[in-house]
Amino acid sequence: MTTAQTIQEGFKGLFPDLLGIQLLEADKAHVKAEMLIRNDMCTLPGIMHGGAAMAFADTLGAVATMLNLPEGAGTTTIESKTNFLSVAPAGERVVGECTPLHVGRTTMVWQTRILRQDGRQVAQVIQTQLVLQPRAGLTLD
Repeated sequence: MTTAQTIQEGFKGLFPDLLGIQLLEADKAHVKAEMLIRNDMCTLPGIMHGGAAMAFADTLGAVATMLNLPEGAGTTTIESKTNFLSVAPAGERVVGECTPLHVGRTTMVWQTRILRQDGRQVAQVIQTQLVLQPRAGLTLD
């Protein structure tokens, strides 16, 4: 059974680990995580860089898709749209909550809300993930 903890362990040494993403919940209908905004993730004047927000949301959408994939299939992001609504300062933890808008055989669409500790929304991200069907003789390991 895939859990938030087993996925978190799989992050070791990868980009989500570098960002410090901590999965809190992960199932087929909801992925929740948090991330500390460090100075090296900021733009001037000490606020979270938009790329950090987008990478955070992209990770959550990929995890959500992975939890819904058929055996042997993979995924990749094919489109992502971000609306930035407020800022998150360095030193603050943000929470991302990812829920499905569409879970299909060939694509999945996810909505991720990124929130500050005070509940104010920092960003709204909608992304489309392509489902990569297994091909004979090709492994995704």
